Amino acid sequence: MQSATQHPAHKAAAKAAPMEYTPPGGRSSAAGVFDVAWGYTRRYGEYALGAATLLGILLTIWAAFIYAPRELVEGEVQRIFYVHVPIAWLSYLAFFFVFVASILYLWRRDERWDWFARANAEIGAVFTTLVLITGSIWGRAFWGAWWVWDERLTTSLIMWFIYVGYMVLRSYTGRTAQGARIAAVVGILGFIDTPINYLSVKWWRTLHPDTVLPLGGTPQLPAQMIVALLIALVAFTLLFAFLLLQVYRVERAAALAERLRMQIEMED
Repeated sequence: MQSATQHPAHKAAAKAAPMEYTPPGGRSSAAGVFDVAWGYTRRYGEYALGAATLLGILLTIWAAFIYAPRELVEGEVQRIFYVHVPIAWLSYLAFFFVFVASILYLWRRDERWDWFARANAEIGAVFTTLVLITGSIWGRAFWGAWWVWDERLTTSLIMWFIYVGYMVLRSYTGRTAQGARIAAVVGILGFIDTPINYLSVKWWRTLHPDTVLPLGGTPQLPAQMIVALLIALVAFTLLFAFLLLQVYRVERAAALAERLRMQIEMED
């Protein structure tokens, strides 16, 4: 008679093998179908997001250089506006996400909020760098100078230093709970500069142009320029979402790898 005791190797194999069928009393077959469907949705949804991003960037190029009319005063250099403005708005969005995720991390102590804050800080820092570069190119052509100590430009530079400093802090403190708490405080306090930067053109008499699509106000652009700007905003928002998904995965993988390394070191 065969023994009812299973060999340890067989037990380990059974434990490691994925369960394709759940007996009555466990998960239903409908739940299994849902899991498979959700997996395909995530995979092909990411492909769709990438394709939509690429299409949006191509449409933005067409709208900026062909569809939108030539600005009478600034000329062709004004077309950099269709890159400069969307990435500036999205840097605000990224730092707002850092602000919210930092609060939620301190409240819930869920490291996934820390990963989310860190991913947004990285993307926001890159976008702010591009804002400063495109703004300098635009300013050189229109103002005759690469840089002026204008209130909008100065607060933009301060914002860049805040979030680059945030990234340096994260690198210095490592992936520790204490480092995450300190970074969360910096992410909350650092956000103070973001609304100041946005409102600087209203609070001070700056060289920087006023807001072209003021919240609750009348657009300050011709219709074709507004359409081109909205196309660019949608395209760069899709790019932001795609990058955020990738960077969040990297942050998650790095945190899990660090945790695994520490476990191996403790066992040794």
